[in-house]
Amino acid sequence: MIISPFIESIRAVIRTKQYSLKTEKSYLYWVKYFIRFHHLKHPRDMGNREVEAFLSHLAVVRGVSAATQNQALCAIVFMYKHVMDTELKNLKFGYAKKPRNLPTVLNAQEVQKILMCMLGKYWLVTGILYGSGLRVHEALRLRIKDIDFVNKSIFIFRGKGGKDRYTLLPQSLADPIKCQISIAKKCHDKDVREGFGMASLPPSLIRKYGNAAKQASWQFLFPSSVRCTHPIDGYICRHHIHETAYAKSLRQAVIKSGVLKRVTAHTFRHSFATRLLQSGADIRTVQELLGHADLRTTEIYTHVVGSRRAGTVSPIDLPEQSVIC
Repeated sequence: MIISPFIESIRAVIRTKQYSLKTEKSYLYWVKYFIRFHHLKHPRDMGNREVEAFLSHLAVVRGVSAATQNQALCAIVFMYKHVMDTELKNLKFGYAKKPRNLPTVLNAQEVQKILMCMLGKYWLVTGILYGSGLRVHEALRLRIKDIDFVNKSIFIFRGKGGKDRYTLLPQSLADPIKCQISIAKKCHDKDVREGFGMASLPPSLIRKYGNAAKQASWQFLFPSSVRCTHPIDGYICRHHIHETAYAKSLRQAVIKSGVLKRVTAHTFRHSFATRLLQSGADIRTVQELLGHADLRTTEIYTHVVGSRRAGTVSPIDLPEQSVIC
């Protein structure tokens, strides 16, 4: 009972700063976990020692990754700094250093095998991930108005970091996307006939556009099968299909395809970047299409392509080397 108003105060600050709903859920999860770990002790009665003990528990007992550990620390630092106006100084537990991992990349044949094992909207989502280099949440959040068939481009609204960008619209996906738009419009028409039809929009936009949110252009390209209540404004709307639904379909397709690599939705984005570099695309162009703020993030794909070891031949493959197989 004491903690509940405090949690709501954190939620209010997060929304005031216009963080994403995903970040809000994550931060609140870690704050609640931190409080439960210390037996419901209020954060104002805790300090560096309790924070360090919690982070040590995550690293040693739970064995979480560096990214998860940093996320928990960010949530706790946010709570103290922006909600309680307190700086956590001289923490003996800094941000963990993430390991440098090269991404898993699929070749063209492997992508084709997986696509052949997928159907309908999930096939199309995968095609967009691979053909346009989108993150999975960017693909699922596409709205009808974001597809530009004339200029052959896809508009990404508020991608990672709140940045807008344009990327490629694959011509081979133009007709399937048009079919999906027709499906989304039919779903919207049904909602309107039943007295609904509002698109799921961020709070700032729903106040700005009002009834314009009932227009077909604002509807998600991949609408959910059911209507839901907007998590912030409370009106009835139709959201997009959930990431877990796509992940389940992808997992089944990968198993069926026989591809033995670890494949996630993000693997297709990695494969998109790698294929562009292999085909001779400029790295700056790839950076722009992917929406990377730092070129060093894009440069990791040059290691995957092997451009830095081009022309290097293994000694076992040299002509004078005799190998018995």
